[in-house]
Amino acid sequence: MRRFEFAGATAVVTGAASGIGAALAHGLAGRGSDLVLLDRDAERLDGVAAAIRAEHPDRQVHTYRVDLADAAATARVAVEIGQRHPRVRLLVNNAGVGLGGRFDQVTFDEFSWVIDINFRAVAQLTHALLPALKAEPGAHLVNVSSLFGLIAPAGQTAYAASKFAVRGLTEALRHELVDDGIGVTSVHPGGIRTRITENARVGSGVSIEEYTAGRAQFEKLLTIAPERAAEVILRGVERRRGRVLIGWSAKLPDLLARLLPASYNRLLVVGLNRGVARPAPQPPATVVDPA
Repeated sequence: MRRFEFAGATAVVTGAASGIGAALAHGLAGRGSDLVLLDRDAERLDGVAAAIRAEHPDRQVHTYRVDLADAAATARVAVEIGQRHPRVRLLVNNAGVGLGGRFDQVTFDEFSWVIDINFRAVAQLTHALLPALKAEPGAHLVNVSSLFGLIAPAGQTAYAASKFAVRGLTEALRHELVDDGIGVTSVHPGGIRTRITENARVGSGVSIEEYTAGRAQFEKLLTIAPERAAEVILRGVERRRGRVLIGWSAKLPDLLARLLPASYNRLLVVGLNRGVARPAPQPPATVVDPA
């Protein structure tokens, strides 16, 4: 499969109002792509679009305000995008949310909220826009999973379940779409400085003390700039990489999970206690920004 061509492409990016989503939008515009940007934060999304238009006046930028937790609203937006942009060369399912807490500390409604945004919306948009991808030669699909699509620590049941599901969907699509000439990339970021910790929900059963301690510890791990993460992703797309891991905080746990698939958690706990990392009732920062 030849390298991905950004120039002249129409790229759809979810979660584009800030963080990695915004950085991806800027990076794509700089590479010559027209943009279709989605987010639930209309004010921030408009700001991103205005900045791109000012910097790249020759680029077309369309925005859609949508809450991906709403399946009906997601379906309506998908239909509109399909009608207005019948040939999409790149779809980046980047939006996502976090929920801290063990399985017995979250309600099922809280659990379902994460699954809806992090997985159902990814599958729904991909399914709806697949005809547009198939209509464009050399198209590519990017689904952002997470470090927690590689490992599943305690306190991240909902988030890990959603991100493992994204990983499984993406791997199956990679095999299914190869004959259509569509590249597929699964992205697994580690500690990226995004707004996901600010917007994460906390399970109803999580104490304030546990939440505060976990968030403070986790935020120390957010060392990678969103712009750097976006560049890594876009280079992976250009080279048609099947999987992209971002940062040592993703690569090291991935290695542990491969070597010790049933017992890696013990080593992680040791590392956490020594300050290398620490599971907390917060999701890891990913290249995802809340929808």
